[in-house]
Amino acid sequence: MKRIFFVILFTSVCSFSEIQACDICGCGVNNYYIGILPQFNHTFFGTRYYFSSYNTRLAADPTQFSKDFYQTTELWGGWNIGKKFQLLAFVPYNFNHQHSDEGITNTKGLGDITLLGNYKVFDIRSVTPGNKVISQQLWIGGGVKLPTGKFNLESTTQDVASIANGQLGSGSMDVLLHAMYNIRINRLGFNSAVSYKINSANKDEYRFGDKLSVSSFASYSISSSKITINPNFGLLYEHTKASELQASKIALTGGSILNGSAGIEMSFKKMAIGFNVQLPITQNFAQNQTKENIKGMVHVSFAI
Repeated sequence: MKRIFFVILFTSVCSFSEIQACDICGCGVNNYYIGILPQFNHTFFGTRYYFSSYNTRLAADPTQFSKDFYQTTELWGGWNIGKKFQLLAFVPYNFNHQHSDEGITNTKGLGDITLLGNYKVFDIRSVTPGNKVISQQLWIGGGVKLPTGKFNLESTTQDVASIANGQLGSGSMDVLLHAMYNIRINRLGFNSAVSYKINSANKDEYRFGDKLSVSSFASYSISSSKITINPNFGLLYEHTKASELQASKIALTGGSILNGSAGIEMSFKKMAIGFNVQLPITQNFAQNQTKENIKGMVHVSFAI
């Protein structure tokens, strides 16, 4: 099978707190996204842009609110080693915008670099009596997120979760685990993935909650002599545990969300272009005081 359709989604590790002002707003620094990888056989590099936004208004005091908008411009690349192994690297630069009842805060700078490795467990190709070509793959992998982004939390800070969300990095080295199963029947493809992100405490004793992600996508390949187009649709579920400060859980942290996603991947020989959008179907963060809005991503990648 010459083309491999990967879908992993690590998004939105959310933190909230209930201490004065609008402390439960947003899910910033620990947002994490891999998405759909370009379908090149060997090595690729590229750049991409993705964004997410959140609105918060306290039920007990509607005058306390926050509108948060997070953007990332990222360099990324992948290297295939033989037929079984693949290495991936992601270098993000973040732009965080928080507009609350206390004013406007903008921060920008290098985020947390991530390194991942994948191992192909099997790659099976068969032909049915009706001449349908069926291809199946199972990948497992993992990696680390490095504490390269700035994180600084004053010990006297009252609105802990809000300040933590606005940081450029988490300040911690975290572990990522995932598995992906792909099946393609002629032009129709299906992908299922599960991932788990294990976060550690940083120097300020702040620990973002661990997160489980499960996704399922369908795609259809439309090919001509010069271009291949793969529209894709799917569902993504995420559940995040409560965050902690000095080993104590922070009130109203964690939550879950189910997103619907639609996108298109296009490849032209050694170049790939893709985009997708995600919208929440159902969600529960901070007793529904925080709402996730639209997310989106666009990328341009090149084969080497």
